[in-house]
Amino acid sequence: MINQDSIVALATPSGAGAIAIIRISGSEAITIGNSVFKSIKNKDLTKQKTHTLHLGHIVDDNKTLDEVLISVFKGPNSYTGENTIEISCHGSTYIQQQIIQLLLRKGCRMADAGEFTLRAFLNGKLDLSQAEAVADLISSDNEASHQIAMQQMRGGFSNEIAKLREELLNFASLIELELDFAEEDVEFADRTQFYELLNRIEFVLKRLIDSFAVGNVIKNGIPVAIVGEPNVGKSTLLNALLNEERAIVSDIAGTTRDTIEDELVIGGIGFRFIDTAGIRETKDVVESIGIKKTFEKIEQAQVVIFLFDSSEFKVSGLKLKVELEKIKNQFPLKPLVIIGNKSDKLTESEIINLKSEIPEILMLSAKENIGVEELKNQLLSFVNTGALRNNETIVTNTRHYDSLLKALDEIQKVKFGLETNLSSDLIALDIREALYQFGLITGQVSNDELLGNIFANFCIGK
Repeated sequence: MINQDSIVALATPSGAGAIAIIRISGSEAITIGNSVFKSIKNKDLTKQKTHTLHLGHIVDDNKTLDEVLISVFKGPNSYTGENTIEISCHGSTYIQQQIIQLLLRKGCRMADAGEFTLRAFLNGKLDLSQAEAVADLISSDNEASHQIAMQQMRGGFSNEIAKLREELLNFASLIELELDFAEEDVEFADRTQFYELLNRIEFVLKRLIDSFAVGNVIKNGIPVAIVGEPNVGKSTLLNALLNEERAIVSDIAGTTRDTIEDELVIGGIGFRFIDTAGIRETKDVVESIGIKKTFEKIEQAQVVIFLFDSSEFKVSGLKLKVELEKIKNQFPLKPLVIIGNKSDKLTESEIINLKSEIPEILMLSAKENIGVEELKNQLLSFVNTGALRNNETIVTNTRHYDSLLKALDEIQKVKFGLETNLSSDLIALDIREALYQFGLITGQVSNDELLGNIFANFCIGK
């Protein structure tokens, strides 16, 4: 699969900026770069040491395009494992295009999405899970997702999987050896040790599978639906959380007729807040559609904030409790934060009475920004960050999660085979399938279609 041709792409974001970096990788990358580069000290790039910088100009025949700095990386000591150069030029879009077009005429071709990282994988510089972590690292927008991506890119997850695979492979070899001596009825693999290994592998797989529940929400942001009756301050709360006028606020009930979403990082964890239409009986067709969407968003949310006007509790308390029970019954497994808004309008005794009616209530005034920090702390408490703090491996990739589930299933089949004295040839089949699933994660087993799907999601130039 490894192509020997030289690829080129813009490695920095498209558009004008102070500088831009154009990357070339391939067997002829340094030669091609040298053909368009005129060093201020008359250096020949092909004769320079790896990991060196050189100042000069990019020239097209007798026309100087720009003054640049060129970095030289000789394979295999480069990101891709191939000869690579990076041209740091001025960030004019015109200059970028002129240099890229020149390099295309000199024998390069435009890189496909993720092709530099694909070549790093094919040349053994990264395994597949590390390569996927590169994309996660680029897209990380909070401390937690960045930490997980860095841990995976350094090989934390790969090392765990590789260790399990190696131990299983050793026993698999002994089981396979037994098949060659089937007529002599000998056992090379110690069944007791093998069973202990399977228990250990099962434990690790279950831990990794369980970590996906945390990893997935950290990677994608934790969706939080803000629900309640109209005009209780849902949009005001969203604005207070975001510290900006994101949602329209008015005294007219039913102002929010569609869902409004925005993101906020709290304690290094990303939260996606969804301001929904107020829940009430209405004949307004547009508002009814908004209310229907509200329940759809509650279904999708990881956490639900139920907001009500605490100053109106004496009048509408019974109705509110009915609505609250409805949400609890419909979504019993979702963490629910019950907030009494507009607490600034209540006396101390009224707040005490309200807390006796609803013990789990959080008193807050979105308008006066009172209690907003307490709400943030409560939201953080719903996220199990213990594994993150302890720098444990956390699975965030759906493909990895799927392979781990299948590997666990095969390991449990092998255990059952040992417990029921199943023949070695049938046990060997299940072991091979478990090894196959481990190999899919790290790329020891791969195919063109799998790689195409993974790297198609990368940006051009990475």
